[in-house]
Amino acid sequence: MGATTAAQDASLGHEIVRRINELATISEDGDKLTRIYLSKELRKSADLILSWMREARMSARLDAIGNVCGRYEGERPGAPCLMLGSHYDTVRDAGRWDGPLGVITAIACIADLSRRGKRLPFAIEVVGFADEEGVRFASTLLGSRAVAGSFDESVLNARDRDGISMRDALVQFGLDPDHIGAAARTRRELLAYVELHIEQGPVLEAQGLPVGVVTAIAGATRLAARLTGMAGHAGTVPMALRRDALAGAAECISAIEQFCRNDEGGLVGTVGYIQARPGATNVIPGEVSFTIDMRAPTDMHRQRAVTDVVRQIEAIARRRQLALQLDVTHENRTAPCAPWLKEQIAQAIGAEGFSVFELPSGAGHDGMAMIDIADVGMIFVRCRGGISHHPDEHVELADADAGARVLLRVIENFRPQQG
Repeated sequence: MGATTAAQDASLGHEIVRRINELATISEDGDKLTRIYLSKELRKSADLILSWMREARMSARLDAIGNVCGRYEGERPGAPCLMLGSHYDTVRDAGRWDGPLGVITAIACIADLSRRGKRLPFAIEVVGFADEEGVRFASTLLGSRAVAGSFDESVLNARDRDGISMRDALVQFGLDPDHIGAAARTRRELLAYVELHIEQGPVLEAQGLPVGVVTAIAGATRLAARLTGMAGHAGTVPMALRRDALAGAAECISAIEQFCRNDEGGLVGTVGYIQARPGATNVIPGEVSFTIDMRAPTDMHRQRAVTDVVRQIEAIARRRQLALQLDVTHENRTAPCAPWLKEQIAQAIGAEGFSVFELPSGAGHDGMAMIDIADVGMIFVRCRGGISHHPDEHVELADADAGARVLLRVIENFRPQQG
């Protein structure tokens, strides 16, 4: 590898875990980890990450949307870069590894190169994206969409649960909402985008492997459904005469689950939110709202599945005499990882003595936006129990170290695609 000794490798893992724990102390809630976009906690986190970048002898700055950006020049200043990154915002009541592991590991790898005085034929940039989760303004990938030049400026008018618009929040954060376009990069500036991330699932653990090669980031379709029937007295309306919206929703949810269970192509479907009205113990529910999230490894598979599920829901509504409103609220296409990057990642994993295992990502990642301006590759790191978006989210020291060694080997042996 021509990279680090065993002792240096171990120090990478320890350094990464120490910084993961330090970053996790920055939260809006002392008992739970919550770090949302454009909050004072996010700004404090940005300043800390920027300091780590500068310690690694990178030039570092906050861009126009709040991403933290570090650059380690190559042998020739101003050369195109291999971009590494992930996000540093969190969901509410989060785990500490989702997102920050990729940012902190990338910085640790650059610090190792810097300690050895090693420069490469290309620059390396590390980006900590300020909003991937979409918690505050209900719009995901804001940081990476700005970098990819696909930011939708209508989101500036979105308001958080306290009524603060994104436009005003940017100003409070010290940024100019009229200059978000300055964060955009072009394809000619990037040789590739590579992201290291926890798997957020149990597959690598089941395989007994610390790392894996991601084949694609699954696309997702989200729908909002509303069934309207007739509210009535729980004791006086016979069962055969009821138009129970909640019972109809329950049948729809069961149908979604069964449809996805019968699929053998990696389809998953989730109903993550449901609300019944009027919401009284002794009243038949007259209206129910629920969400549907469907994901699959290919867009065609997902789109066909959504069409089939919608038909089943429509049939259930007709049979139960329920009015149905069904709206698509989110549509993200599948982002396939570039074969040439998968090959280089696989070579690095094999060279570190691990079996090469490929798997898709069911979760969304910043690569879904970055694919607009660069080929994308991803490395997954095993997480305990496959648990994520939860305080029990955990990565073992040895696995954090393995991920760092693989990423460092990818960097040092990176071969840009010709042509």
